Amino acid sequence: HSQSPNFGYDLCIQKVSSEQLSELDLRSWRTASNGAEPIRKHTIEKFIQKFEPCGFQATAFYPAYGLAEATLLVATKPHNNVPQITPVVASALEKNQIVEGDTNQKGNRYVVSCGFPICDTNVIIINPNTLTKCASDEVGEIWVSNLSIAQGYWNRPEETKQTFKAYTVDTGEGPFLRTGDLGFIKNGQLFITGRLKDVIIIRGHNHYPQDIEFTVENSHPSLRKNSGAAFGIEVDNEEKLVVVQEVERSWLRELDFNEVNGDIRQELMAQHELQVYAIALIKSGSIPKTSSGKIMRQACRMKFLEGTLEVINSGGSNPEHLRELTVMSVMKATPKNRAHLV
Repeated sequence: HSQSPNFGYDLCIQKVSSEQLSELDLRSWRTASNGAEPIRKHTIEKFIQKFEPCGFQATAFYPAYGLAEATLLVATKPHNNVPQITPVVASALEKNQIVEGDTNQKGNRYVVSCGFPICDTNVIIINPNTLTKCASDEVGEIWVSNLSIAQGYWNRPEETKQTFKAYTVDTGEGPFLRTGDLGFIKNGQLFITGRLKDVIIIRGHNHYPQDIEFTVENSHPSLRKNSGAAFGIEVDNEEKLVVVQEVERSWLRELDFNEVNGDIRQELMAQHELQVYAIALIKSGSIPKTSSGKIMRQACRMKFLEGTLEVINSGGSNPEHLRELTVMSVMKATPKNRAHLV
């Protein structure tokens, strides 16, 4: 039995060699839990494809959802089932609507089920603005109730009230734990779409940073996997997209910065119809992460605004690109970094 966030399985895909594969026997692996961050269709499929010859079974994958405030586990898939992956229309998802798409249809986003709520757990989906229940085809904040919910945060009464004592406005149900995560329920199964505070709203459409980050890291081979952040900043009363991305050390000497920036912009337009306001390519290992390896987007955003990111020297960067940066980030950056933020 093993547990890991999604990026741990990505690392196995990337790092385990053919020689190592030939020596692996995974027939006794019964539970491969995947949680703590967005679970990707690509990761599940690639992991199964790579390790099935070693005896790994697709039914061993256990996508799950949980959080410390609920004493960890909230939902997981049934025993001996393969993970359920559902295609939804991306343009509808941007408007918090769930419209199921056809498999392999262009413009889909694939969401992985985290299974059914466990034991006595009650999960409801709530509009975070009105605090009323969402319709079955709407995305909302995930609220949780069960006997394992903590009583609150130690010596933080206001935050405890806001997080642990939530009641629905329309039905008066409660108390619930407000998770701050977004998702929906389909056929009784819980699907996670993102984090409420991380959603980037551009021209009235919701964009999930993990989707943008996945597009960016796959736009050029020099970009390090699971080591980027996408977030919004306000410029002239309008939300703008910023991308921060680590570069693999092995590429630093031969990197064509204009090519990388161009590929990122091209893929974001093609996949998300988004224009990026600023791109910061940074040193490998320098992006803020939690102790478990999750990207700290808000901390990264603050570093960008303060000009304290470890931006790599791009050599041939065009100073004209500075017009795309926020005044705050340019003024606070060091003279060296100021010329190479994009």
